[in-house]
Amino acid sequence: MSRIHIVESATASPEQSALLDGIQAQLGMVPNFLKVFANSPVALKAFLGLYGVAGAGELAALDRERIALALAQQNGCQYCVSAHTAIGRKTGLSSDEIAAARAGTSDDPTSASILKFARSLMEKHGDVSALELAEIRSAGISEAQIVEIITHVGMNFLTNILGKASLVDIDFPTVKLDLA
Repeated sequence: MSRIHIVESATASPEQSALLDGIQAQLGMVPNFLKVFANSPVALKAFLGLYGVAGAGELAALDRERIALALAQQNGCQYCVSAHTAIGRKTGLSSDEIAAARAGTSDDPTSASILKFARSLMEKHGDVSALELAEIRSAGISEAQIVEIITHVGMNFLTNILGKASLVDIDFPTVKLDLA
């Protein structure tokens, strides 16, 4: 049971209802973590704005999902691991690619470099070394993509801590955090 109220359309304020209706129209559902965000329409608008803009960047959709999976696993957010496993499959990741991303790697060398950098950003709270930046650049990652990786790390950390703090009910097929 969620430790933070889940806003349902039936009891939502007009502003919350409009936001939830927009999400429903776009996704065909309103994930529970967005219903938690809806407690603060400002926070929900901020997240949706960042999510929408960040999704239009240079990073490939598969790499964005790999980052989400790697960080959800690293941060121990079962809701996010479950959600991004489902979203990753829909985006085109195979079961093997999902497992690899959760472990922080990929068979694709560029994607592996992206995940290594993203996990290091999370682990070191952004305090990555000049060597790590040189390595990601040598993998062919542009300055714009580096900034987008940082953006996705921040955005996924936000959703991971919301999921963990709220213990929001998982409304995707549940995936265990262990990789066994």
